[in-house]
Amino acid sequence: DVVEKDKTLADVQLKRATDYSAEDADITFQLYELFRPQLESSGLASIFSDLEMPLVGILADMEIAGIRLDAGQLRAYSTRLEAELAKVEEEIFALCGRRFNVRSTKELQAVLFDELGLPPVKKTKTGQSTDNYVLMELTRTGNKVPELVLNHRLLSKLKSTYVDALPQLVNPDSGRLHTHYIQTGAATGRLASKDPNLQNIPIREESGRHIRKAFVPDAGCSFLSADYSQIELVVLAHLSEDQMLREAFREDRDIHRQTAAVLFGVDEQKVTPEQRRIGKTINFGVIYGMSAFRLARDMRIPRRDADEFIRRYFQRYEGVERFIKQTIRQAEQQGYVETIMGRRRPVGRINSRNRTEKMAAQRVAVNSRIQGSAADIVKQAMIDVTRALAEKRMTTRLLLQVHDELIFEVPAGELEQARELVKEKMERAVELSVALRVSLEAGPTWGDIH
Repeated sequence: DVVEKDKTLADVQLKRATDYSAEDADITFQLYELFRPQLESSGLASIFSDLEMPLVGILADMEIAGIRLDAGQLRAYSTRLEAELAKVEEEIFALCGRRFNVRSTKELQAVLFDELGLPPVKKTKTGQSTDNYVLMELTRTGNKVPELVLNHRLLSKLKSTYVDALPQLVNPDSGRLHTHYIQTGAATGRLASKDPNLQNIPIREESGRHIRKAFVPDAGCSFLSADYSQIELVVLAHLSEDQMLREAFREDRDIHRQTAAVLFGVDEQKVTPEQRRIGKTINFGVIYGMSAFRLARDMRIPRRDADEFIRRYFQRYEGVERFIKQTIRQAEQQGYVETIMGRRRPVGRINSRNRTEKMAAQRVAVNSRIQGSAADIVKQAMIDVTRALAEKRMTTRLLLQVHDELIFEVPAGELEQARELVKEKMERAVELSVALRVSLEAGPTWGDIH
């Protein structure tokens, strides 16, 4: 007997399944008739019919195609991670003078705050918090244990969430991994991915690269990655009409180095790697509404320096400051913001009297225009590229979308043609005042194209 919770539509009697499916279609059509006039009167019919609906079939094809996974490689990496975790634990135990369960919040609380005497950062119902933010703060004390615990957590999460879990999700019939894309997964318009989430594999750590190396193309094929270069900053330059930002992109200058030179008052050639890192943090921080407090905390710099950096940034990038103020004003008046293609994001609490709520809503308003516009551009590119591939009867196929990046499986004989076609279509997806640029990389595994 099939257990009730494990039943699928295939286990239901045909008559009941027919009634259910007919009602499903009927209600869906009724909702369509209800919402269509609303979409038209709001000026949203085009984004629905020309962007979101054509994308449905493309996403379905991507989900059906799936992607090959070298499970043996992940099993070998799992064994290696096990050894690494054991080694990190031994280092922790040696520094703490005793063995304990590193994964237990209660035991970690006792070790960090009672035995090692580290300063408490924030309290929860069950005592002193040991979350990642707290551990990051505790690394400032110079004690090595919080840093080791953070590393242990990263390795442990990689092992359980990806290395051990992904092989279990390979479809036995296709031998491939099939993620599910959700068009309504993010309020900004970005696509989300689940079961498994392939948009979330850590990219900066070497461990993330190891996981990506287990993703392989079909025999005789390679992967082609097409990545929009700094698309959100390009969108910001377009929307803000800031002259300095636009010039930097038009002249193909290093935007983070330019911002660092502005902040520190030095020539671009004299900017140090650390200064460039601060410039990069502020460039992206502006998009997400980063406060001086957050900048000081993340960059571990004095609060007065963070205040001064933000002041200098807006002094030089005046168009960006105007854009932010104008976006917030529009959101306050209309209750929503719009992307380049007219997608709307309602912004609740934008007129709240509660300062914390209002500031959070302001961040949502600014970020939604930038990130939402970038998401629209990527979706348009997916449509344009897949149509062009079909017109040219090429067998190159789009397998994955990871926010600003598209990953294709390309037969060896089509690689050069695919490179040219993908680059042209992606860079011409929309017409902006600043050119969109796409960087391309081909390789034998996903890990080799990053």
